Amino acid sequence: MDPTPAPDAHGLVVDDLARRFGQRWAVARIGFTLPRGQACMVTGANGSGKTTLLRCVATALKPHHGRIRFAKVDLWRQRRVVRSRIALLSHATRLYEDLDARGNLRTWASLGGLEADIPDLLQQVGLPPSRTDPVKTFSAGMRRRLALARVLLKRPDLLLLDEPFTALDPEGRDLVIRLVGELQAQGTTLLVATHLPAVAGRLCAHHIHMESGRITESTLPNTVKGAG
Repeated sequence: MDPTPAPDAHGLVVDDLARRFGQRWAVARIGFTLPRGQACMVTGANGSGKTTLLRCVATALKPHHGRIRFAKVDLWRQRRVVRSRIALLSHATRLYEDLDARGNLRTWASLGGLEADIPDLLQQVGLPPSRTDPVKTFSAGMRRRLALARVLLKRPDLLLLDEPFTALDPEGRDLVIRLVGELQAQGTTLLVATHLPAVAGRLCAHHIHMESGRITESTLPNTVKGAG
């Protein structure tokens, strides 16, 4: 992706997006623009559409209607190209259970053709680089920290965080705020689904609230609240 897009690229553009499961519309023809390099939290009760929205943006789910663009690129049509520049940190951390933390990062680096100082990444997220026990022995909080290290390894242009503060103590939450904030300062665009707006508000200048697949509140430009 072009690191310096034209001003009208608008970063992330969600346009008339809809996604259903069976007969239920999880996202009901919503739209908004998130300027490049800015951060927005998405709040709402369970089932409001937050995770579905993030998974569509991540190209993990195909929309049934509308489209999503980032830096003028249609994410679904060019998903094989853009997935290397998008990261989703979700509930399912998708770690290699039988490998240790270093082994996980080495594997991800190899698969992505990335170079990194793995001990330094582990230190950044508060995990001892010398630890050799497999991930299957890790606590939930340690798993979240390792998944965050994977995000730092990838250094995405677009970062999607689904409940990133879950299973973390206050120190861990501060760590996420600091490290993700550093990525944003370097130009990464952030979309953060959360039940903890007071915490996410330390990171996000913008806010969307969703109910039943529609947007009921938004501070973003070009917001379309959705079909009734």
